[in-house]
Formats: sequence, structure tokens, C-alpha cells
Amino acid sequence: MSKYVGSIDLGTTSNRFILFDKQGNIFASAQKEHKQIFPKPGWVEHDPIEIWENTCSVITEVMDKTRISIESIDSIGITNQRETSVVWNRKTGKPYYNAIVWQCTRTDDICKNLVRKTGEAFFAEKTGLPVATYFSGPKVKWVIDNIPDAKKDIFSGNVLFGTIETWIIWWLTGGPEKGSHITDVSNASRTMMMNINSLEWDKDLLDALDIPVSILPDIKPSIDSNTWGRTQKDGPFKGGIPVCGALGDQQAALFGQTCFAEGEAKNTYGTGCFLLMNTGNTPIISNHGLLTTVGYQINNEKPVYCLEGSIAIAGALVQWMRDNLGIIKTAAEIEDLAKTVDDNGDVYFVPAFSGLFAPYWRSDARGIIAGLTRFANKGHLARAVLEANAYQTHDITSAMKKDSGVDLMLLKVDGGMVLNEFLMQFQSDILNVPIIRPTIIETTALGAAYAAGLATGFWNGIQELKANWAEDKRWLPSMSEKNRDVLYLKWKKAIEKSFDWV
Repeated sequence: MSKYVGSIDLGTTSNRFILFDKQGNIFASAQKEHKQIFPKPGWVEHDPIEIWENTCSVITEVMDKTRISIESIDSIGITNQRETSVVWNRKTGKPYYNAIVWQCTRTDDICKNLVRKTGEAFFAEKTGLPVATYFSGPKVKWVIDNIPDAKKDIFSGNVLFGTIETWIIWWLTGGPEKGSHITDVSNASRTMMMNINSLEWDKDLLDALDIPVSILPDIKPSIDSNTWGRTQKDGPFKGGIPVCGALGDQQAALFGQTCFAEGEAKNTYGTGCFLLMNTGNTPIISNHGLLTTVGYQINNEKPVYCLEGSIAIAGALVQWMRDNLGIIKTAAEIEDLAKTVDDNGDVYFVPAFSGLFAPYWRSDARGIIAGLTRFANKGHLARAVLEANAYQTHDITSAMKKDSGVDLMLLKVDGGMVLNEFLMQFQSDILNVPIIRPTIIETTALGAAYAAGLATGFWNGIQELKANWAEDKRWLPSMSEKNRDVLYLKWKKAIEKSFDWV
């Protein structure tokens, strides 16, 4: 009987369930989008119940179309949009409020007050993170401060908080009164509440945020041979499968790209864009606007840390061109539109829709299109949209070199946008390094599967995972240094124009 590992990929725009075989190949998959909710400018929400129902739907679709038995699935791994936060009732499973998405800027005043109260360094030294609307802690504080039922129920011990993987694991393993309330170290490191060195919730941080430890999940290794529970018979799997691996989506992509050696890096082009570099077993606190984060932890081994550059808007900008402007009908059309022009026509698009993340951390920035003349057309705009992803990645790699002292020699890439060959070539040109796309570009889901399969022994170790990795295509830089410098200088000028809007 063939065996598979199941991966639940809880993304910002959709949920997927994928079955991977022993060689890391996709056996079957299903995907379903969920609604993006924008109550006010800068506010972004998801319906947690819809996310759970869609998770059940894609699992059921795969199980029905493959007709495999429960015994054929070795284990379940989970990966998720990381900082998105849910607060719900332990007894009923009902959320007190919609999930507040990582892109949401409603906590700007909370963050400013925290800086005034504690100073920026207080959080950075303990967490490796700046005080920013991006992270979970301020979102949880907002719910407690603004939703009376949540605040009232804390005293009865019935309030639970979790990022999206915590929410789904709780339901998979039993839900009300039975579900496992856990998070892994990679997700916990994104909350502004976990000490980056001890890997525990930090009392001083919780006191500053005024968040009780009673609502927080237990922190577990990302790959945990002590499984967190089994799927329930009344759930979508109709039987007990071990749930034992979880990684935040970007750490999962790092794991799926087998970046296990210090200095190896990957960039994921999804809704946002995220570049992570493995820095080994010692956290490097950034002085240049990057994040220090836990990459992964295998059982009780020392954790592996990363430097990360987080970009809020990448593929989401292509969606905006499609949905808000109607310039393209499908996301894939943007590449052909960009190729209708020979250059960007001096047009630059800074997609600061929810402020700028790394390395700037400017919540006051907003999106701008700079350099417009009557010469500019929709081809130039499409090209500026794609080039923005590459320029933002250049911002990150420059900061990463300053922090780590390591020159980027090549960059492994993954995510939906790596099928855009124009973007990949331009990325190679603007970074002046080779860009390498793997055979399996669904490395986020693959990383979660690897986590679960390592925990159970389905895969024997990381060397077996490295043997699975294979290169699909490589792009080499072909742009002159002079042209590269001129383009990037204009980008930096456009960035400055986006500041101080709010």
C-alpha cells in the first residue's frame, strides 16, 4: 500500500490540502479561496469559521477523488499565514471577532503607545522583532480592548488565542473541550510575546501588552515526535491521523527548499514576498530593519534561526491590477502585458497599501505610482508592478548583507509568481545573482509535509529530504552594472515619495 503525508496549507487568500509521496511529489490536491474582508481603509479580516469549513472542504475533495484509505495517510502537517490572529471561546468554538490578518494596520496607535511606554529596544531585544502592526500581540490586545465579551470571558478561563494553525489544529484534534491548544516555535516567534532565546512566553512582554498567559497556546517544536493529537472521526478525515508538524508559511518554504545550512536563503513570491536566510543556532538581532525569527526546531534539538525580510504586497499587487483596475482578466496575463514595452518608461510602483514592511517599517507610507508622463501606458504599469517585487527583494538582500556579512551567492525561489519568467529574469538582473527555481514550487506545503513525516519517521532525516530537491530552471544576470544602478536609484527615490502620507 502506497503511503502519503498530508499537508494543510492555510494561505492568506486560500486553503489547500495536498498529499505528497515519499519522493516529495504531489499525488493529489484541492484548493479553495476565502473572502477578504475590508471593513475600513487599512483593515483586513478573514472569517475563521469559513477558513475551517474550507479546510474541511478541500480535505474531503481530495479524499473523495483519490478514494484512498485513512491508513494510507501517515501524518498531517500544517503551514499557515503567520501573524493572522483569532480569539475564540474554548467551550463553544465561536470566535469573538473575525481573524485580524497580518496585513491589517488597525493596531498602529497601540504600537505607537507601546513604543512610548517601553521603547523600541525593549521588544526587539527579547523578540528580534520591531514593534509593528504586522505581529500578533497588538492584534490580540485590540480584540481584548474592543470586544467586551472577550474581555469578560477571560476571567472564566474560556478565552483562547491562536494564529491560524493553532485554530485549525484545535478543531482537527477535537474542538470544544477536547482540541489541542498548541503553536509551534516558528509561529510563536511572530507574536511579539515569545522570548527568542528561551522559546517561552515572556512575562515582561505580556505585561507590556496586558495579555494574560492563560489564553496562549503551548509552544511546541515544529517537528514533534510527541504528536499533538489525532484527527477525529467526526472531522473531515473520518479517522485518526497523527497531527505532528507545523511551520509558519515562510519557514515551511525554507524547510521545503532544504535550506538546512547556515547562509542558505530562499525567497517566496506569494501574496507578500518573504526572504529568509538560515543563520544557524544563534539568533542575529538585525540593525538594518530585518526580523530575527525562529526557522524551525526538530524535537528537542537546538532551534535554527533566520534573518527575514518581509514585504507586505507582492502577488497581491497583481490581484489589485486584476480586481480593482480591471487592466488584466487573469493574473497570468500581466507577464505578456509587461512584455509589450521595452522598459518601464520611468514608471515606478511602490505598493505600500498597508505601509512598508522590511527594511523600512513605515506604517505612514502608502502606495504611489511615480514617474508618470503621457508616454506611459498600461504595459509600463504592468512592468512597474512586476519590477516592484524585484526592487523590494533588493532592499532586503542589501540589509541582509549588512547584518550577516554574507554575500548572497544565489537565491532559491518558490511561490506562484516564480512561473513569471520575466520577473525571474529581472530579479536575477537587479540582484546580479543566479535565481534557481525547484522542480516542486509548492515548497510551503512541502515543508509542512516534511515536518510531519520527519516526526513520524516517514522520512529518515534531512539528508533524505535534500535528495528529493531538484532544480527546474536557473536564470543568470545579463544587465549592465550601470543600468542596474540607475534603475535602483530611481526606485529608492520613489520609496521616499511614499513616506509621510498618513
